[in-house]
Amino acid sequence: MSHPTVKDVERSARNRRLLLALKSEDTAGAEAAFRAVYEAEKGFVYGYLLRLCGDPHATADLFQNVWLKLARHARQLRDDSELRAWLCTVARREFVSYRRAQVVDLSRLLTLGLHTPSPEVHGDWSRMELDRALQQLSDADRELLLTIAAELEAHEAAAALGVSDATLRQRLARARRRLRERLDDCATTRSTPARAEREGR
Repeated sequence: MSHPTVKDVERSARNRRLLLALKSEDTAGAEAAFRAVYEAEKGFVYGYLLRLCGDPHATADLFQNVWLKLARHARQLRDDSELRAWLCTVARREFVSYRRAQVVDLSRLLTLGLHTPSPEVHGDWSRMELDRALQQLSDADRELLLTIAAELEAHEAAAALGVSDATLRQRLARARRRLRERLDDCATTRSTPARAEREGR
């Protein structure tokens, strides 16, 4: 059985002091403790969210949400809470909520507006590859595809974008083709290391 190191003991004692200060009725002391926790853990929280998210802009929003949650709920923390673990849990929950809101049905993105399924839309792509492909499109193409993915029918999407049904169909066909090209690029990039490994054997 390993014994706690001096560093572990010091970290635990500091955690206890900051936790008590955060839960204190002394406003000035609680604010000082909040700043101390922020300075000590901001790098960890941001890095953790960035690894989960992969998007600096979304990470910044989620990062802010984590600290808002601490500010609002500090006094409800249990006396035995470990602050870094609590922040990590909140960060993970924020990321999960964000991901749920960002779910895009790939088959809907690629097939809506087609009377019959097209062979060009079949493929096996990960969520990360779809995100990357969408980010490589123009703002107009991305807006169109995400509007379509928001469970709108074609005529509703046309109204939302201020275009006619015919214009929407034309734009959608072009945007879908460009998305498919980006996804193919992702698939090629993904398969290249595996092919090189096989050929090198």
